[in-house]
Amino acid sequence: MRDWFSVYWRELLILRRRLFRQLASMSVAPLLYLLAFGVGMGSNVSVQGRPYLEFLIPGLIAMNSMMQSFAIAIEINVARFYWGIFEEFQAAPISDASYVLGETLAGITRALLSVAIIILIAILAGVQLSYNLFFWSAVLLTSFFFAALAIALAMLVKSHADQALLTSFVITPMAFLSGTFFPLENMPVWLKQFLRLLPLTPATEAIRAAAFGQTPPWRPYVLLTALSAGAFLLAVNFVKKARD
Repeated sequence: MRDWFSVYWRELLILRRRLFRQLASMSVAPLLYLLAFGVGMGSNVSVQGRPYLEFLIPGLIAMNSMMQSFAIAIEINVARFYWGIFEEFQAAPISDASYVLGETLAGITRALLSVAIIILIAILAGVQLSYNLFFWSAVLLTSFFFAALAIALAMLVKSHADQALLTSFVITPMAFLSGTFFPLENMPVWLKQFLRLLPLTPATEAIRAAAFGQTPPWRPYVLLTALSAGAFLLAVNFVKKARD
């Protein structure tokens, strides 16, 4: 237990030192999206029989769960390229799985903080949603998958430029095309089938259904669980190769 907790605790200490700045940065994007898409489109616009602001909030939660958990890759690369912390972990008696678990939990923590901020903003805006067990389960699975994926990809990049490319070509398209801002039913059939293959799409569907007080289908949870397990094993394998 001390192995993964030491990795996790280090990330928490770094987060605590930057907490105010992190919370401020986590608040800016949701506020802008709410102003631009929610307030800007007006209260008369409805999607799937609900005010657009109610439709938008779960999408922002899914998107931020992905982006903030994936952002742990930036911390890992800073530690690798500038501080040499990863080399210290390599020399320490810490297993690869413990290292990945500690960093994954750090990514999940960042994601939960961002979700809490969006929920607070939604409450202040008068948006009433259901934050039940199905909701938090979908958020945790989404965060786990993208945090583990971030660790795996962080072991492959050679510079911050490579990291920026991954974000641009992997994360940003999913943020806008996975049903976060608009229902996929409005898309052409061929494009809709492709977008349903993106991992964030089932996550968004599950989070939105749970937030609306509905019982989400079981498929997104099974898929996210399988993807999370696969990403975790992939991250462990890539960390092992990076050690070698």
